[in-house]
Amino acid sequence: MKLLPALALAAAFTFTPPARAADGVTYEGKAGPGKGKHIVFLAGDEEYRSEEALPQLAKILSQRHGFKCTVIFSINKQTGEIDPGTADNEPGVEALDSADLCITSLRYRHWPDEQMKHFADYLAAGKPFIGLRTSTHAFNGVQGTYKWFNDFGKQVLGEQWVNHWGSHKKEATKGIVEASAKSDPLLRGVGDIFGTTDVYEAYPAADAKILVRGQVLKGMTPDTEPADYKKKRATDKEEQGVNDPMMPVVWSREYKGESGKVSKVLCTTMGAASDLPNEGLRRLIVNGAYWATGLEVPAKADVALVGEFQPTMYGFGGFIKGVKPEAHALK
Repeated sequence: MKLLPALALAAAFTFTPPARAADGVTYEGKAGPGKGKHIVFLAGDEEYRSEEALPQLAKILSQRHGFKCTVIFSINKQTGEIDPGTADNEPGVEALDSADLCITSLRYRHWPDEQMKHFADYLAAGKPFIGLRTSTHAFNGVQGTYKWFNDFGKQVLGEQWVNHWGSHKKEATKGIVEASAKSDPLLRGVGDIFGTTDVYEAYPAADAKILVRGQVLKGMTPDTEPADYKKKRATDKEEQGVNDPMMPVVWSREYKGESGKVSKVLCTTMGAASDLPNEGLRRLIVNGAYWATGLEVPAKADVALVGEFQPTMYGFGGFIKGVKPEAHALK
């Protein structure tokens, strides 16, 4: 009995380690056509605020359309906080094991084999991808078993990083629907497309279907005029008008891997958080989720924002510090 006070005192001073931060955030789907399907979003780029964009897209797809949505982030190994600069750690990527669709917004990641395995297995299963902005150069410096994924953009999405075509942070993008693609289900209900990001130089694979081209604007607002100067292409140094022809900014294709299975692919070089206030771009991505998972694309999908969304302007080092994944949970 004399030991009880001592034991109580010891218990009071026993160190309890802090709870481990969640690897990501999951939004259970409400009623809707997507009920029963699981979308996994992979956020991880240092510049375009994918850690803000993807949670908003996940909220829209879960709360407006019924999909279960899981967002996985690049996580600082010491703090457990979201850190786009941590290119070698994407804990929770095993969520892909149960995914029906993967939406990526990655830039130059080099995950260890135990994380890359889940990504590779997903691809081998012939499941679909939607790649946003820097996903054309999603991986760099991957070593070992999965080294070939350094070429993921070119091989799977249909293009890699080439160059900025519009002037970065000075010339925004207006999306112009390709005439031959106007009846494509991916463009149903899609009106004006605008993004604050500049047009990328891009030459998608020959089997890609161009859906939207990017008109380089003279300024950063949708009411500015098209740019009218000439520029040399990075590929062959030939000069052309910056809007003659316009570079592709949205395309679809199919990728057949070594397993023989075919993945449906939608890629856009737009998609920064600061692009998502545009309703047309949000609807394009939501349509892509329906298309990729085998569902009928709505005539005009509900893409109303969920909760407050005030995206941070893109730029290296500009992410909001001290945020853990659970901060993105629905309130």
